Amino acid sequence: MKANIAFMHGPKDLRIENVEVPELKPNQILVKTKACGICGSDVHCYLGESAEGRYDIAPYTPGHEVGGQVVAIGSGVTTFKEGDKVTAECVLACGHCANCKEGLMPSACLNFRELGFRPDSPGGMGEYFVIEEEYAYKIPDDWSYDWGAWVETFSIGYFGIWGNGGYIDASDYALIMGAGPVGLSAAMVAKTSGAKVVVSDVNAVRRERALKFGADVVLNPLDEDYYEQIKAATDGHGPSVIAEASGSNAALAAIFDVAGHSCRVNLIGHSIGRKVPVEIGKTIWSTLKIKGSGGTKNWMQRTIRFMNAIKDRYNFDELTTHHIPFMELDKGMDLAINHPEEAFKVMLTFED
Repeated sequence: MKANIAFMHGPKDLRIENVEVPELKPNQILVKTKACGICGSDVHCYLGESAEGRYDIAPYTPGHEVGGQVVAIGSGVTTFKEGDKVTAECVLACGHCANCKEGLMPSACLNFRELGFRPDSPGGMGEYFVIEEEYAYKIPDDWSYDWGAWVETFSIGYFGIWGNGGYIDASDYALIMGAGPVGLSAAMVAKTSGAKVVVSDVNAVRRERALKFGADVVLNPLDEDYYEQIKAATDGHGPSVIAEASGSNAALAAIFDVAGHSCRVNLIGHSIGRKVPVEIGKTIWSTLKIKGSGGTKNWMQRTIRFMNAIKDRYNFDELTTHHIPFMELDKGMDLAINHPEEAFKVMLTFED
């Protein structure tokens, strides 16, 4: 069977090609893609600003925010059936290398593949994709496929706060740096805990949206008195939890000036391949606790349950601002790259 699949050949070289869909192995499922979000990391790879997308090895299919329907299963598959609504893991650990056997995060896997970033892995920007049973997850029947595509994004914000020993409760002051899709996911997680949530972003439209999705206070980091505003918003304490979700070099550097004493710093947004000068010595006197958030082991199922638990509190449908037919992929990329104020989340759609 042939299908239209997108391939990233290099910076600004993304092509839709009609190719054969791989035959199923016993442990694999064939998914008909119904929705695929365009992520900021897809944009960075497209523009040649990130080393995560591995077109240096060979062309690959982008897209790691996916919702789809199972249309065929391998002979050994036991947990899925045709017709199931599913989403998929992004970091695909091998499960048998030394690091995997140590129980480390998938990002520590010595052989890991990555949905939507590597030529040895599937991607969501295509009419179909094939994936192993262990990396796919059912979503509730009453969910839209858009919501399924949002699970991966939401899991980053969720894991960014809670994963790798993180925690948050009602006594905390949380600063979310960046009001993009991941930042708002983190804001919803923080707000659900009862914490006071401050969200900063340079984009006025995104700041306004954040007030609907978890923010108690929104700030503009370009204001001259930004640091003073953070102090005031946190009752003079400074943030006790920070989630850096903007991917901005300036935001990353600012962490060391705005963090409160003993602040738990969660690094979520920065991409591979960039180095940023920061005043790391301030971690000594402020006793900052800094952790990364890559590789969300066993987190997708929890994310689905968490989203389902808060779906009546937040209108997830409002998170997707644009639906673009897959065959107009160039239009979708243009929106995501050149119109970030209006295009909060561009979702590719696929014909039945």
